Amino acid sequence: MNLNPSGPPNTALPSLDPILAARLANATDRVSIASIVADHPDCLDAWAALGEDREASAASIADIVDAYAGFRIGYHRGLDSLRKNGWRGSGYVRWSDDSNRGFLRCLDGLRRMAERIGEDDEQTRCAEFLRQLDPDWPPEGR
Repeated sequence: MNLNPSGPPNTALPSLDPILAARLANATDRVSIASIVADHPDCLDAWAALGEDREASAASIADIVDAYAGFRIGYHRGLDSLRKNGWRGSGYVRWSDDSNRGFLRCLDGLRRMAERIGEDDEQTRCAEFLRQLDPDWPPEGR
């Protein structure tokens, strides 16, 4: 019996500091993005950007594995952050909350890279987890 008529709880991560967000928006290459990751290893948006940069320029399996690693680190740091912010392993983490996008980008990137390296079980788990976290996944335009 669901005693909560509004359904499972929603968790939203803290918003990105505006100065950090601006720095990340102006980071246009892997070195500048990696510098942000080094300065702010808890910044999920930076991990997502690093993985996406590696994915976009993937010329070899090493690049794909590097992207996979960046997304995986962001995903695990995101789980830690979600737990610190009240998530208990169930409930929604929606794309509509801008502050959740770094984590969801990492999870979706992990899904894509798992698919590219033939990690079918992980790709399936990530896809299912995305839909559990946000029933509207994938977001329009993503």
